[in-house]
Amino acid sequence: MTRLRPAKPLPRHRRRRFYRVLFFFGRAAAGIVVRDILCNRSGLRWVRGNVSGRWSRLATRYRGLALELGGIWIKLGQYLSTRVDILPIEVTKALTNLQDEVPAEDFDAVRAVIETELGRPLQDIYSTFSERPLGAASFAQAHEAQLPNGEPVVVKVLRPGIDEIVETDLRAFSITLSWFEFWPLVRKRVDLKWVEEEFITTTRRELDLRQEARHVERFAELFADDRGVGAPRIEWEYTGERVLTEENVAYIKITDVAGLRANGIEPKRVAKQLYRAFMEQIFVHNFVHADPHPGNIFVRPLPREPTLLDEFTQRAGEAAEALGVEEPPFGGGGTPFQLLFIDFGMMAEIPPRLRAALRTFLIGVGSRDAAAVIQALRDSGSLLPGADLGQLEEALEAVFDRFWGVDMARIKNTGFQEAASLWSEFGELLLETPIQVQADFMFTGRAVELLSGITSTLDAEFNPWDEAIPFAQKLAFEEFFDWRVQGQDLARQLRALGRIPHEITRTTGLLQRGRLTVRTALAPDTRRRLERVDRTLVRLESTVLGVGVLIAGAVIYGSDASMGTAMLAGGGVLTLLARLRRS
Repeated sequence: MTRLRPAKPLPRHRRRRFYRVLFFFGRAAAGIVVRDILCNRSGLRWVRGNVSGRWSRLATRYRGLALELGGIWIKLGQYLSTRVDILPIEVTKALTNLQDEVPAEDFDAVRAVIETELGRPLQDIYSTFSERPLGAASFAQAHEAQLPNGEPVVVKVLRPGIDEIVETDLRAFSITLSWFEFWPLVRKRVDLKWVEEEFITTTRRELDLRQEARHVERFAELFADDRGVGAPRIEWEYTGERVLTEENVAYIKITDVAGLRANGIEPKRVAKQLYRAFMEQIFVHNFVHADPHPGNIFVRPLPREPTLLDEFTQRAGEAAEALGVEEPPFGGGGTPFQLLFIDFGMMAEIPPRLRAALRTFLIGVGSRDAAAVIQALRDSGSLLPGADLGQLEEALEAVFDRFWGVDMARIKNTGFQEAASLWSEFGELLLETPIQVQADFMFTGRAVELLSGITSTLDAEFNPWDEAIPFAQKLAFEEFFDWRVQGQDLARQLRALGRIPHEITRTTGLLQRGRLTVRTALAPDTRRRLERVDRTLVRLESTVLGVGVLIAGAVIYGSDASMGTAMLAGGGVLTLLARLRRS
């Protein structure tokens, strides 16, 4: 397991940062323990106050802290914004669209990093170099430049001293993460040790720009046969651990609707192609760009390849012109284009153990088969033994009924309200269901959230369901003709059939000996209700006993003050204990 490097005494100028983070999370953890756990269990729920407002204020304070400190805290906030399974909706909503934008580093410091890394003066490396950065983030900033051969490039440079800042932040992160193990809702649904390991590993990889360069080339190779998706070319001669030089692909920003239309590119086509590209990344290549915000995706117009339709359109236009018609009767299909991704520091790789379940999940969604989706959750290990599968299937069918066929604009505008309605209907079931969301998807979930925002900007009527169905059908078709998948299914069925004669013989023998027994069990929801009624009756019994002792003490007090006082005290204690008993 990847752990923090051996702890060294923190430099004096980093201690304030370290203890400030610990104070923030310590205060938050203490508030959760007192108000959301102890008060909830002891019957003092009125002490909790306005829970929704309190969570919203906490998320707002964290947002301010992350924007001020930078480092890993913005990335952590981006991850938390996707965890709707464990965090209140007020928190995820407040952290949505948290952007990694910080003040630029002094150019002299940037120059020193480049010259130290590449071993030459800056003017000997690039023919031109812009001192003003294109953008600045917590870990690095990017500058426009030109190579000696005149080729325009973008140079990404790590901030001076970022290694020390990151190690300080990761130490604080590990300490604060351990504090939240006491929270059952988090502990039951998230493998905190795995999250710690993955977050630390992924963060440290971002400090080696050669690793990012390898991600770029792998992504480009995966989409080599797809003319519509690409990545910048890496200039390895000008790339090192702290400096990355790549082709400048800053064409049209993907959310620049006016710019797209000015180049003959319909935004709706871009939305469809972007959605398809991510479906390929997640379900086919299992290698996902985890930070696809609008600044990291550009659209490059491509030269149109002549087709028979173009020739027919041209001749029709010439004929229309000869007849004096202003508009030709046929039009082309628009300018072809390519989606170009940049910033490959955060990449999510879906492990082999989850790929089959993920494909089953998509096929279930595409066919509105709630049972198949539940089975995929079980196969992935997200749904633990003891879950009420019937009620979960009912809840999922309710989700399909509410959102199926709804376009992205409506999902974006009414999603929180619909989610709140579903939570009020199925919240208790979800809280008590043994679900543990796989941490492997922590960055994939972030990518899907950003993807939904971009597609709704490009096409308010974009329907993700219509786009998912053909893709799910394609996967189902491939699996049907995949002899390995069919062989595994056949083997499972044959094993089940082979056990039937043994089970029949065993059951018949028990019946003949009079030892066959039938064991029944209450449904989980019924059992929970009965347990709640039982606890309520115990509380009522204790309360009645305490009140009875109080009344008796009051009656006796007139004749025997000492005995009456003792009984009043005892009755008060019994009544208080009854109220504190967990309901």
